[in-house]
Amino acid sequence: MPFVKVIKTKAYFKRYQTKYRRRRECKTDYYARKRLVMQDKNKYKTPKYRYVVRFTNKDIICQIFASDLDHDVCIAAAYAHELKNYGVKVGLTNYAAAYCTGLLLARRVNKKFGLDELYQGVADVDGEDYNVKEEADGEKDPFRANLDVGLLRTSTGARLFGALKGACDGGLNIPHNDRRFPGSVEEEGGNRKEGSKWTGNPETHKKYIFGGHVKEYMENLKEEDEERYNRQFSAYIKAGVDADGIEKMYADAHKAIRANPERKESSKKAPEKKDFRKSRKISIKQKKARIKQKLTAKGVVSIGPAFPKKKHQ
Repeated sequence: MPFVKVIKTKAYFKRYQTKYRRRRECKTDYYARKRLVMQDKNKYKTPKYRYVVRFTNKDIICQIFASDLDHDVCIAAAYAHELKNYGVKVGLTNYAAAYCTGLLLARRVNKKFGLDELYQGVADVDGEDYNVKEEADGEKDPFRANLDVGLLRTSTGARLFGALKGACDGGLNIPHNDRRFPGSVEEEGGNRKEGSKWTGNPETHKKYIFGGHVKEYMENLKEEDEERYNRQFSAYIKAGVDADGIEKMYADAHKAIRANPERKESSKKAPEKKDFRKSRKISIKQKKARIKQKLTAKGVVSIGPAFPKKKHQ
C-alpha cells in the first residue's frame, strides 16, 4: 500500500484539546493518578493517602500526600540526606538508603498520629514479607496509604521497592506483595495468562537491605583494580567506611531512626527579611518638613500652599 499523507482538516484543529501541562512535560500519569485519588462521594473529607517515592541524582524523597479539590497536601516527608543525622554518611541513593528513608517516614507518620506504640513494625529485619494489618490488634487502625510510583519503572529489585519495604517494616499499611522484591523468581511451569506464581527470597532481600550487594562489589573491585576502587569509593574511604563496616552502619541507622524519627532543625537560620514599606512610611508632618527643606536648598521661599516664590537675587 502506498504512503498516504494524513491531512488534518479545520474540523480536527477545532476539536483539538491541549493536554495538561504536567502531561506535556511527561511528569504526571493522569490515568494512574485518577485511580489513586478518586474517593466515594459519601466519604466526605476522608481522602485516599498516597505514599509517593521519587528519586533524584543525589537524593531519595518519600512523602505522604492527600488530595484536596484544587491541590495536594503533604502530610509528612523524609529525605535521604537526613540519614546523615543517623550515621549514614555515604551511599544515599542505593537500595539500603531507600529502605532507611521509607522507615524514617513510617516512624515519623506513626508518631505524628500517635500510632508509634501500637504499630512498631519489624525491629529485627529478616527480609520476610510483612503486612501490618495481619497483626494489628490496637484500638486504632494502622495508617493506610497506596503506593504512588509515578513514572518509575517497576522492575524486579528496583530501589522503589526498598522504600516500600522500609515503610511497611516501619508500621504503615501499604497493600503489596513480594513479587518485585530482590531475589523473587517465577515458579517453573507458570502460565502468565492465568497468573504466574512468584516465590520470594528473604535472604537475598535482607542482603540488599543491609547493603550486602555494595559490600560484594567493593571487595571484588578492590581485588581486581585497587586504583579504580580508590577512585570510585573515595567518599567511602574519606568517611572511614570499608566493606566490613557497611552492614553495621545500616543496622545502627535503623535503631537510631526508631529511637528518634523527628526532623532535626537546621542550625543555619535564614536571614530576616526587612519590610521596606514599613521603614519608608512617614507622617504628613515629616513629609511637609522634607518638602520645605528641599525648597529652602533650592532658594525657593514658600508664600502659600500653591504659590512658591523664588528669592530675589
